Amino acid sequence: MSTQSAKPATYSKQTEAQTYSISQILKFAVPSLIGILLFLIPVSFNGNVTIGLGIMADWVLTNFGGAIPTFMTIVLVASAVSSLIVKVFPLTFIKKDSFLDTLLNVGGIWLALRVLGAAFAVMTLTEFGPEMITSEFTGVIVLYDLIPVLTVWFLFASLFMPLLLEFGLMDFIGTLVRKVMHPLFKLPGRSSIDAMASWMGSGTVGVLLTTQQYESGYYTKREAAVVATNFSIASIAFSLVIAKFIGIDHMFVPFYFTVVVTGIIAAVVCPRIPPLSRKKDTYYEPVGQKIDEKVPNGVSSFQWGLQQAVEKAAQVKSAKQVVKKGIYNVVDIWMALIPLVMALGTVALVVAEYTEVFNLLSYPFIPLLQLLQIPEAQAAAPAMIVGFADMFLPAVIGSGIESELTRFVIAVMSLTQLIYMSEIGILLIKSKIPLSIWELFIIFLQRTIITLPVAALMAHLFFF
Repeated sequence: MSTQSAKPATYSKQTEAQTYSISQILKFAVPSLIGILLFLIPVSFNGNVTIGLGIMADWVLTNFGGAIPTFMTIVLVASAVSSLIVKVFPLTFIKKDSFLDTLLNVGGIWLALRVLGAAFAVMTLTEFGPEMITSEFTGVIVLYDLIPVLTVWFLFASLFMPLLLEFGLMDFIGTLVRKVMHPLFKLPGRSSIDAMASWMGSGTVGVLLTTQQYESGYYTKREAAVVATNFSIASIAFSLVIAKFIGIDHMFVPFYFTVVVTGIIAAVVCPRIPPLSRKKDTYYEPVGQKIDEKVPNGVSSFQWGLQQAVEKAAQVKSAKQVVKKGIYNVVDIWMALIPLVMALGTVALVVAEYTEVFNLLSYPFIPLLQLLQIPEAQAAAPAMIVGFADMFLPAVIGSGIESELTRFVIAVMSLTQLIYMSEIGILLIKSKIPLSIWELFIIFLQRTIITLPVAALMAHLFFF
């Protein structure tokens, strides 16, 4: 019997409510509560709305942020050099260690991107090389603005994410909210945790959570693709940054309300049309299905959720096991993912800054913006497409537009398009989730076309 059809060992055969000892419940409840406090509870800190994880990340960035570009350049060079050595001189001790073999023994394309990322980082750090690479609008943005944030956020997210994943919280919440998530978005209930982690913390944390859930057998290929491209929303904190930069922070409440409404509409529509609707509802082959949120007859959702959570927590045998997994995740992201961010992020920004590609692609949006009665349509059109390179670029374009209504629409679109190659796109390409760069671009266009009329309508209402 294949792993796709086999009933996973983690399923419980009990269909009656069970009773558990205090210690069993605490093993689920305490780590899960800490995870909730770190990832999901918004707090006000230094005048900003953030989460516990964000406070730790901000402290590191404030105190050590200046050293991170140099540190990560060293990491990127180490990643490229060690991968080259393993490729040229196959080392026995590397092959015997599954983690090191997976980390360093990579295919030709990934190896080339690691070398390219290291080269771009060195050129940007030393200010030696072509200006299009080392410019403040390309390499500098990636190495000095984007990578420090990703480095620190992924450090803490990877270390503490087991609190959400390993101790039953996803199983408990998933069972409780499945009746809402499944009919509305065709997703398991646990996807609500992904959305909350993104909303309160960071979209990249949401994607990381999604990829780990998929590779652990808790999402099908379709579910993982849908969650990653529709629920990895920008955090409230970053939304406020965009609003301030583009000059509409005095309208933050209606602005963010518009972001939420347009995001929900896109999340309802996009999963029901290709390419997402054509993704297979099969699980990651090496692990198979490890989820069962259906509640048996005669048992309440709370009782069944608690049973699933306690059984999941019981699988954790030691703290060392959890810590080791977190450290492996950090090393993998720093040495395998960040080089791709440096390489592909810089290339995307070079295309946006030094070529007419995005301007040409934006021409069809001019008549659409005019039809929607958006002022300065020609100036605003590039902002509709350039977000595929980086989320912040639409705000850069929009900041020079006089019409407040137009800036409002651009800011909303920059947050609801979601798919941008400098960060989210690279995360998805690197992951095992079956999404190609071409499919990501199609989904980006779909989200743009679906959300633009809604954003324009609500903008006209607010600026009436």
